[in-house]
Formats: sequence, C-alpha cells, structure tokens
Amino acid sequence: MTRHGKNCTAGAVYTYHEKKKDTAASGYGTQSVRLGKDAIKDFDCCCLSLQTCRDPVLTEDGYLYEKEAILQYILHQKTDIAKKMKAYEKQKRALKSEGQLESKSEERERAEKFKQRENNIVSKPINPFTSDKSKDEGSQKASSSSSALPSFWIPSLTPEAKPTLLKKPSKTVLCPMSGCPLKMSDLISVRFTPLDPSLDRVALLTRQDRYVCAVTKDTLGNSVPCAVLRPSGVVVTMECVEKLIQKDMIDPVTGDKLKEKDIIPLQRGGTGFAGSGVALKAKEARPVMQA
Repeated sequence: MTRHGKNCTAGAVYTYHEKKKDTAASGYGTQSVRLGKDAIKDFDCCCLSLQTCRDPVLTEDGYLYEKEAILQYILHQKTDIAKKMKAYEKQKRALKSEGQLESKSEERERAEKFKQRENNIVSKPINPFTSDKSKDEGSQKASSSSSALPSFWIPSLTPEAKPTLLKKPSKTVLCPMSGCPLKMSDLISVRFTPLDPSLDRVALLTRQDRYVCAVTKDTLGNSVPCAVLRPSGVVVTMECVEKLIQKDMIDPVTGDKLKEKDIIPLQRGGTGFAGSGVALKAKEARPVMQA
C-alpha cells in the first residue's frame, strides 16, 4: 500500500481504516486502546496515591500500598460504615414505631365499630325540628382537609412512590483493588533492597533501576515477576523462588521456615508491550447507532 493509500476516497471498498477513522470522528461506538508505558504505574508505587512508597505495605493478595494512605482509607471506610449503620438503625426504629401505631389504630377501629354496633341497638327519639345539614358540612370539611391530592410532578409524592428502604451495611472493610476483606493486622511490611545503598531516597527515585533482588541481586522492574517473603518482608524474583527458595522453603534472610502462603506474588503494573503477557486495555463506552 502506498503512502496515500489510507486516505484514498475513490476506492469501491469501505476499508477497516476508514471505518475506524469515521467511528472515532462520529462519537459513537466503544473505543478501546492499549495502555502504553506512561499510563502504567511502577511496581514499587502505591495503588492509591500512585507515588513511590516511603513505607510500603503489602496485602495478602499482593497489592502494594503506602502505609499512611491505606490506613487513612481503612479509617475512612470505618467511619462511612458507622454512618450507614446509624441511618439503618434509625430507619429500623421508625419502622418499629409505625408497626406499633398501626396495631394501636387497628385496636381503636375495632373498639369504635363495637361502640357503633352497641349504639345502634338503643333507639333514640328523633327530633323533627333539627336538620343534619350542619353535621354533613362538618364531615365534608374534615374529609377535604384530611385527603390531600397527590402530586404527579414530584416523583417522591406520586401515589405509586414508596419510601426507599436502606439495607443493612456490611461492617467489613474491602480492599480497593481486589475487593477482598482487609484488616490492619493483615498488612505486611515490605523491605526493598536498593541498588546502591550509599544513595539517599531522592537520588534513588531519580534512577530508573532502583531496587534489586535480596538474594540474586537481579534488577527489579515491571517486566520482572517478583514475590514478597512474609517473615522478613524482602522482595525477591520469582525465578529465585522457583530455583532456590522452594527447594528448602527457608527464608534466606531470617532463616525461618516458610509455607506456601508466606510467598506472596507482587502485583505489578505491566510493561506496555504486547509480548509481556499482561493484557492492559482501556475502554470507553459511547452511544451505539442501531439501524
């Protein structure tokens, strides 16, 4: 295809490139694009603040957070749950009081019906000089004041509208990334091994290669699968885990005995390359034209 082949408008075939170009310009249809390297966070960045962690902690699912950020998130979720629980308890008390009022009104209605039935048995002398017009006017005024016309313009005042009932909120705080239950006691402190221990934190952040494996000293990055050992909190490569650590199941730093659940794979962001095995796509759902 020549240089101007994609912009050729004299062809008899509606090409795929022309269709994609027209779809993007029309504003209809779902758009999908693969994320590049600039749109992906580094493996040592917090999942909430997206900044390099000063005091990193890890969840049991392998998501890395800044300790201050995740503690603020947990406290905010607990206060939000307490507010929802308070509103739910208030609604529960209101429904209980309404039920008691309904039972009392039913008893009152039964008593009034019994009273009317008893009064009908006793005959009263009829006075021909009194009329029941005044009584009828009073009853009409009472009925007109009690029965108000519904509003069809406000959704909450329509005859079909019902009060929305609050559901009982869950008291469990969930992880913002995995959606699994999260507790402060389950957070694991992570210790990255710097490439050059003599550098301070500011100088270390300016470098692209900042950390290495605690055992093999291989450079860590988004393209290198890593894992965290629970007893010591050090970060090692998955290659080191498969070839060295899983043979003896002993922590190389502390010497503690390891279990399978003590080796937590670190969730990395990806590299942006299609061959990395991580499918990273962003989709934007837009209106669809249907014939």
